[in-house]
Amino acid sequence: MVFGRIRDAIQGKPTLEGPSRLPDFFPVQPTGCEKHSDNLFKCLSTDATAKARDMEKAGLHHSYYPDVKPKADDENAAKRVKEAAEEGIAGEKNGLPKAGDNPLDECRDFIAYYKRCCDRELKKKHNLILTEPYRVQEEYRYNNTTQ
Repeated sequence: MVFGRIRDAIQGKPTLEGPSRLPDFFPVQPTGCEKHSDNLFKCLSTDATAKARDMEKAGLHHSYYPDVKPKADDENAAKRVKEAAEEGIAGEKNGLPKAGDNPLDECRDFIAYYKRCCDRELKKKHNLILTEPYRVQEEYRYNNTTQ
């Protein structure tokens, strides 16, 4: 534990490669990563969620389904974002989202610290249970009615 802290201090600030994404092992909280997990969860629940909601209001979010076209929930917000984009000031001074924004960019540093800590701690014996797949018992599965 102490050696991990010393190594973190020597290595400096971690960086993420590519776009901001949550790791595959998210939302586990291994022993030894409580501080980084709490910081990430707090950022996701406040900053990233607020930005995602603003993007939804303005109609700038992406749909996970190909046949669904996202539309603006708040026409006034969509109008302000469109006007700001035409003027070229979106996201700089007024805090409005712009097209192509990633809400997870607000928590980029916290994701990097969480990922580095979990990569190190999940290999330890007392945290191995967190990485094992589990099987859902038959009585808790959805009923298959297409027989």
